[in-house]
Amino acid sequence: MKEIKTVCTRDCYDSCGLIVKIDDSGKILSVRGDPDHPMTRGRTCPRAAKDHERVYKNRVKAPTLREGKAFRRITWEKALEILSERIGRVLEIHGPEALLSLAYAGNMGLLTELYPQRLWHALGATRTDYALCSESGHQGLSLHYGHTYGVMPEELLRMDLIVFWGFNAAVSAPHIWSLAREAARKRGTRIAVIDPIRTKTVEGADLWIRPKPGSDAVLAYGIMNHLIKEDQVDHAFIGKWTQGYGALKHEIRNWTPERVEAHTGVTEGQIEALAKTYDRHKPSATMIGIGLQKCDEGADQVRAVSLIPALLGRHRGFFYGNGEAFNVDKALLKGSVQAGTRSRIVRQVALADLVAQGTFKLIYVSTMNPAVTLPNQNAFRAGISRDDVFMAVHETHWSTTAGLAELVLPAPTFLEKDDVVVPYGHGYACLAKKTLVPVTDSRTEIWVMQELSKRLGLKDDRLFEDPWKAVRAAMEDAMEEGDVEALLSGELVRLRRKPENFYGTPSGKMEFYSSRAEKAGLNPLPAQGRGEAREGEFCYLASATPRYTHTQFQEVYGDIPPQVYINARDAEGRGIRNGDRVLLSNGLGKVSMEAVISHGVPPGVLWSPRQFGDLDGHPHNALTSSTPQRIGSGPTFNSTRVVLSKS
Repeated sequence: MKEIKTVCTRDCYDSCGLIVKIDDSGKILSVRGDPDHPMTRGRTCPRAAKDHERVYKNRVKAPTLREGKAFRRITWEKALEILSERIGRVLEIHGPEALLSLAYAGNMGLLTELYPQRLWHALGATRTDYALCSESGHQGLSLHYGHTYGVMPEELLRMDLIVFWGFNAAVSAPHIWSLAREAARKRGTRIAVIDPIRTKTVEGADLWIRPKPGSDAVLAYGIMNHLIKEDQVDHAFIGKWTQGYGALKHEIRNWTPERVEAHTGVTEGQIEALAKTYDRHKPSATMIGIGLQKCDEGADQVRAVSLIPALLGRHRGFFYGNGEAFNVDKALLKGSVQAGTRSRIVRQVALADLVAQGTFKLIYVSTMNPAVTLPNQNAFRAGISRDDVFMAVHETHWSTTAGLAELVLPAPTFLEKDDVVVPYGHGYACLAKKTLVPVTDSRTEIWVMQELSKRLGLKDDRLFEDPWKAVRAAMEDAMEEGDVEALLSGELVRLRRKPENFYGTPSGKMEFYSSRAEKAGLNPLPAQGRGEAREGEFCYLASATPRYTHTQFQEVYGDIPPQVYINARDAEGRGIRNGDRVLLSNGLGKVSMEAVISHGVPPGVLWSPRQFGDLDGHPHNALTSSTPQRIGSGPTFNSTRVVLSKS
C-alpha cells in the first residue's frame, strides 16, 4: 500500500492537490485532497473524489477503426499508418488548411494541452482561436487593463466584501467559495451575489441581486452612477492610476435608477443597497464568473463590472482568471513561433458552419468532446458525417465524439502519466505525478505527435525535443519560491505574479475609456443593451453542476439529467406539471426534456444542467448559435431563445 501526491489537471479554477492511495497490486483505492496544499487544503470536489472509479470505466482500451456502424480493434502500428497516410493525402490534394487540429481543455497539463500542438504548427494545419469558453471576457478586460489577471484567491481572507457576479463559486470553484466562507466566519466579510438564478452560492450570501439575464452592464452602470453621484469614488487613485474617468462619468449620467430598473428589473433600493455595500465594506473583491460573458454582449458585461473596483481605488480588484499573471512561455511550449509555417486560425464558436460545409477533410480531436460542447450541434454533426471528412480522436474514454469518429486512439488519464499544471485560478504550480501503470493500451499525446512526425518525414528538431527540457525553458523565469528543478522533483512551487499596478495599455494606466477599443472601432466604454425575447420566447440558460466537469464523469454519476427548470407561473400558464415531457425549440433545433417546477428561476427564464443529451439523445447545444461575439469571438450560449411547449 502506498500514497502518491499529484494534482488534478482538469479545466477548473482550483487545480486541487490530491493524494492517491494505491494497493500492492497497483490499483487505485481512493483519491482525496492533499492537506498540505496551501490553496485546496485537503478538500476536493465530487469529481476528483471519484477518479479511482472513473479510471477503470468506459475507457478506450486500444486503437479502433470504424467499419460501418461498429469498431474493429487494430494495432498502434496500423492506426498510425492509416492516420499518417490520410494526413499526407490531404496535404497533397487539399493543402494544410484542410487539416483541422481541434483541441481544448479536457486536460490542462502543459505536456498534454500545449506541447503536442507543435506538430500542427509544423504542418501549417488549421487551428482554432480557443474562444469557446472565456476569451471574450479576457479580450474585454484587456481593453481597460492590458492584462486580465486580478485578485488571487488567498487575498479573499483579507476582504471586507466579496461580490460573486454571475459566478456560482460553490459549484464551479469550491475552494474559492470555501475561502469566502472562511472570511465571513473569521472576519465578518459580507458576501453579495448577482445572479438571475437561485444557486448554491446565493444560498450562502448576505445580499442577492437578481437582474434579468444579459442586463449586467446596465446594472454595473447603475451602481457606478450611485457611487459617483454620492461622491464615493477614490479621486486620488483615479487621478494617479487611471485615464478616461471624465468620459465614463459623462456616460453614466444617462443611467438613472429608473432607466436601470427598466432594463434590469433591479429596483432603485436594491441598486443603492449594493452600491452602499461596496462603499462601506472595503477592501472588496469582485469575482466575475466566466458564464457572465457567454451572451451576445458578454465581453461588455465583464468590462463594465470590472470598472467598479477601479472607481473605489483598487488595482485589479476583480477576479476573472489569473493565467496571464504568470510568466510561463506557452508559445514556446506549443511551437507557435516555428519558422516557415503559417496556420489558418478559425473561430471556434463558428466551427459547426465550416465543418458542415466540408471545409476540413481531416479533423484530429484531442482533449475535447466537440460533438457535445460546440454550439449549433446539428450542423456540426452533419459535417463530421460527410463522406469526405475523416475524424480521428485521441481520447481517454468513449466520449460522444469518439463514438462518431472513424479512428479512435486510447490516451492515458492524468493519473497515468507525468505532467505539469500551471493553474489559471491560483499561483501554486505542481507536478501532476503518474500514480499507476496505464490500464489500457494507451499512448501519450506527445508520443503520438512524434510518431506521426516521423512517418510524415518532418525534420524540425523541435518536434523531437525532450519535453521536460521545453518545460524548463518555458518556466525558467516563472518562480517566486522554488525553481523548475524543485517543481519537477514533485515540490509545490509558488509562481511569481506580475505587479497589480502594471497596466499593459497604450497609456500605461487603467483606462476607463479604452484607447485600444477606440482604435479598433469598438466602443471605448462598455456597451449597454439587452436583447429582449420576443413574445412567447424564453431566455434559456445552462450552467455547471457539482458532479460533472463539462461532459466528464457520466460513467460514474450517470447521464447528465435532461431536465429543464421552469418558473411555477410559466409552467401553470402552459399546463405543465413536475415530470412532464416538454419540448424546447428554435430555428436551430429542438430538445425533449423533463420539466422541473422551481422558484429558483425567474419568470421568462429556463435553466438546465450544462451539456446533457435530451430524452431522445439529442444534444442541448442543438439550440445554441454558432455566431460569435464581436469582441473576443466567444459564444452566446446564455442569449439562447427558445419556445417552450408540452410534448
